[in-house]
Amino acid sequence: MIDWNPLLLTFKLALITTVLLLIISIPLAYWLANTRSRIKPIAETLVSMPLVLPPTVIGFYMLLAFSPSNAFGDWLDQWLGVRLVFSFEGLVLGSLIYSLPFMVHPIQAGFANLSPSLKNASYVMGKSKLTTIIRVLLPNMKPSMITGIILAFAHTIGEFGVVLMIGGNLSGKTRVASIAIYDEVESLNYAAANTYSLILFGITFVILLMVYLINGGYFTKFGRDD
Repeated sequence: MIDWNPLLLTFKLALITTVLLLIISIPLAYWLANTRSRIKPIAETLVSMPLVLPPTVIGFYMLLAFSPSNAFGDWLDQWLGVRLVFSFEGLVLGSLIYSLPFMVHPIQAGFANLSPSLKNASYVMGKSKLTTIIRVLLPNMKPSMITGIILAFAHTIGEFGVVLMIGGNLSGKTRVASIAIYDEVESLNYAAANTYSLILFGITFVILLMVYLINGGYFTKFGRDD
């Protein structure tokens, strides 16, 4: 009998991470797309680091930083009552860092590809910068937004190294599907590992297929043909 808790925990983690990343990434991507600051290359490098760093490196340094045995982790625990190591909250933080470029890059590209006339016309009409972003720019870059959301969600589902380092393997708390697969393989329970793997394979395939269909305009073409 398969334990559904790891799958439910995985999708809960992916959903929370995606929502938080969307909130964080819109202003960050807007700034990266429009700024001429000298620190832009540094900011873009930091955002992109999770693409090239081994996940275990990120997880290891997070484990060191937030461990109660270290000064910062002890301060969080003693003064704020927050313990991020081996907790679901720690998984969320690790996922935010690890999946950040998958949300920021598509949205940044969307902002960069918009015509400057859209923003200028909105300002001429007396709209604020915030209103311009929300009411004018974002509606004109829906494919970029959808791509960022789907990629961040799918990437979070597939995490292993980061969540293992920062969250461990606590059943019902930090044992997500990728870790459950590893456990089942270690226990030579290939049937359960295969079930988890097939479910994740099918879901991620559908998610990525949606990205290509949306960006390729297939739904629009299909609607016109009918």
